[in-house]
Amino acid sequence: MNAWRLDTQTQTIIIASNGGTPFIAYWDAKLTLKEDLAQILDSLPQDFSGGVMDKTEYINFCPTSGDGFLGQPGIILNDNNGIDILPNFKFVGTKKEDGLIFESRDEDIGLSIFHKISIHGEVFKFQTTLTSEHPISVGWLSTPIIPDFSSSEEFVQVSGNWCSEFCFDRLSWRPGVVVKESRSGRTSHENFPGLILLNKSTTNSDGSAVGFHYGWSGGHRMQIEELSTGQRQIQFGHSQSFKNKLTQKISTAPVFVSKSTKGLNGIAQSFQSFVRKEILPSNLEKLPRPVHYNCWEAIYFKHSLKDLKEIAKLAVSLGAERFVLDDGWFGLRDDDTSSLGDWYVDKRKYPDGLTPLIEYVNHIGMEFGIWFEPEMVSPNSNLFKNNPKWILGKNNQSLGRNQLVLDLNINEVQNYLFEKISKVLSENKISYVKWDHNRVLPFPDHNQANGFYCLLDKLRTSFPLVEFESCSSGGGRIDYGVLSRTHRVWLSDSNDAMVRFKMQNNAGIWLPSEVIGSHVGPRKCHTSGRIFDISLRAWVAASRHMGFEMDPRELTDEEANILKAITKWYKENRHWMHKAFFHRLDLSDKSQVGEIQVSADNDRFVSFVVQMEQSVYSSPKPVILTGLDVNSIYKINLITPGNAAQVSRGNIALRDKEISLSGQFLMSRGVNLPCAFPGSIWVIEGHKI
Repeated sequence: MNAWRLDTQTQTIIIASNGGTPFIAYWDAKLTLKEDLAQILDSLPQDFSGGVMDKTEYINFCPTSGDGFLGQPGIILNDNNGIDILPNFKFVGTKKEDGLIFESRDEDIGLSIFHKISIHGEVFKFQTTLTSEHPISVGWLSTPIIPDFSSSEEFVQVSGNWCSEFCFDRLSWRPGVVVKESRSGRTSHENFPGLILLNKSTTNSDGSAVGFHYGWSGGHRMQIEELSTGQRQIQFGHSQSFKNKLTQKISTAPVFVSKSTKGLNGIAQSFQSFVRKEILPSNLEKLPRPVHYNCWEAIYFKHSLKDLKEIAKLAVSLGAERFVLDDGWFGLRDDDTSSLGDWYVDKRKYPDGLTPLIEYVNHIGMEFGIWFEPEMVSPNSNLFKNNPKWILGKNNQSLGRNQLVLDLNINEVQNYLFEKISKVLSENKISYVKWDHNRVLPFPDHNQANGFYCLLDKLRTSFPLVEFESCSSGGGRIDYGVLSRTHRVWLSDSNDAMVRFKMQNNAGIWLPSEVIGSHVGPRKCHTSGRIFDISLRAWVAASRHMGFEMDPRELTDEEANILKAITKWYKENRHWMHKAFFHRLDLSDKSQVGEIQVSADNDRFVSFVVQMEQSVYSSPKPVILTGLDVNSIYKINLITPGNAAQVSRGNIALRDKEISLSGQFLMSRGVNLPCAFPGSIWVIEGHKI
């Protein structure tokens, strides 16, 4: 039996092959270099009882049907006549190519499968490629299958909906298979391609955890299975496509995996470092990230140059540095029923084009950004009337948000979109594009996602100084595939500060803070109807990539002054916050949600704690911090003492003055805060002394 060893600073993976497709024999804490791999392999066979096959089978990188394997196969194939193909792969060899590639082959039917593994800090990247000498139909292809060696008791899958993204469902392992699939043709609100394995005792800061993410912007499928043998496997791949044509080569997207003994925060730290170093576009990284003003929830489709100039002037006075013109500037777009695809300036609203607005915005000190939704088309647009065969799917399909999907597999569609978007970007001083995607696809066509990648890559090459944001009805397209091409994601269309804080807290396991756009919404939230204090709205936005998305004309003088002060704080601290490590807090009072961001040099921190509902305790529980230097003394202060509730009657030191405490004390005993009403936020700053 052959064996290979891969090491990070904290982990070891041992991969083995007994002549067939390789399998993972060990993946856990780093082993001593004295470890005898031969002895490890000798220890692997397990005993078995009745009712099973007569030898122990390991779950390899691609288990197949036809050899007695009773779990979900890693591959489903048909020939050009629709007949099942049952490969019998034999291991061929390895080669190094930006990682280690394992080749297995079935000579009789002319199939080769390649499983690639590479190490990126404490993150492993796995990907599968299949080649065939003859055209075949691929119903399913999994990334290299990863068994669960963590003895985890539970797993967390990520669900949600529009305005309610990144919800955590914590489930117990049980025999059988759990399938989570996005068939919407995008990453989706409902089925973010992330997974966490953990134990019942695992917390944010302690215990065993394994994090997964499938970096693909189209339809995807995740399979979590426990077999009757007790073996477990994790599979990721593309969802089955209705347009899956015969092919001779196909690849999965990569799945990224990180293990931690420091709870969910250990996973988060590994993923944050990886995204910053290896995922985010390297050709343009503007730090500090500018404060956005987006006009959508101020004007919607009612564009007026006079109103926009007035709003822009007020936005600058509040601290905005980039003005983003949202939907409604093009075609005859007065509502969401028309004009998508007609990417020319609406002369009714802008008789002299966008130049007067852009020049004014630049003159008062802001960059200019603009909204596009290139992949969609309105049935009453000129584009659709002239090119009805350019849509994806059948002619009589249902509309989604009053629109259809353009087929990006058609070269003419790609060329048209590139030409129209390029014309707008070339003729105007635009430094930012908010790229939206507001309806699901009629089916999860893999080629559509690849077409989107191709179009965006071409535009980024042609306009290297333009930044791009990924939006898809909020958080419907957030993944490492799109994040490698964009500089910011719009987490949700919800500007409900309490809902958003919890979403941001969950999403932080996979996303660094600086890529998550977060805006100060209107006093009365347009998506929930709830009313929140300006302090809560502003601080929640300041904890990520800050922006405003309300009509600034609605602000009272007091609200404007509070927003100015918090925006000023954001600008003074973003230089280190956008390189900091995010940690979720383990709070004993479940009416609170909290986090801490610790600078890369561990010299300072800021912690945000939101009172989500009424506490059951008359005396607040101490807030236990994490991620600090145990031997250092921190001077800490409460930035928001005014949020203390009227019922707060105790002598709380932090409410009135700075105090100095050790990292060990803050992470063991914690810090006491005043009583708070629901909807209040505590912001705690700390500096080493």
